[in-house]
Amino acid sequence: MPLLQFHVFAGRSDQELAALLDAAHRVVLDVLQAPERDRYQIVHEYKPSHVRFEDTGLGIERSEKFVLLQMTTRRRLTDEKTEFYRKLCAELEQSCGINPSDVMVSIVENTDADWSFGLGRPQFLTGELQGATQGDSASPERPT
Repeated sequence: MPLLQFHVFAGRSDQELAALLDAAHRVVLDVLQAPERDRYQIVHEYKPSHVRFEDTGLGIERSEKFVLLQMTTRRRLTDEKTEFYRKLCAELEQSCGINPSDVMVSIVENTDADWSFGLGRPQFLTGELQGATQGDSASPERPT
């Protein structure tokens, strides 16, 4: 947790995809303070004719290296989100050569009751996860 889904144009090598996933994971560890093995990442690849990634009228130029990252997560502070956007762009540019204009992020928040990591149990609610608290993460000020 969080669950990261990367939407990219098809054609990247396995090494390029591994670098993308590793770079994003470093930012998750740094900014969101996730445990090292808390890594759930999915890459969706598309032929250019199957998607449109435009700029919402902001004049942002996109290239074939465009990445749309959709993150599903427990609630996060606005400052955490802002830092995540900034550090993700910096890390992807440094590690992968992806221009910040080619990075788009959408964060979808949910509550503790919306996660089961297996065994048919909601581990955030049962307290099975170290550092997890019982009850819903309904407050937008919850930093975890």
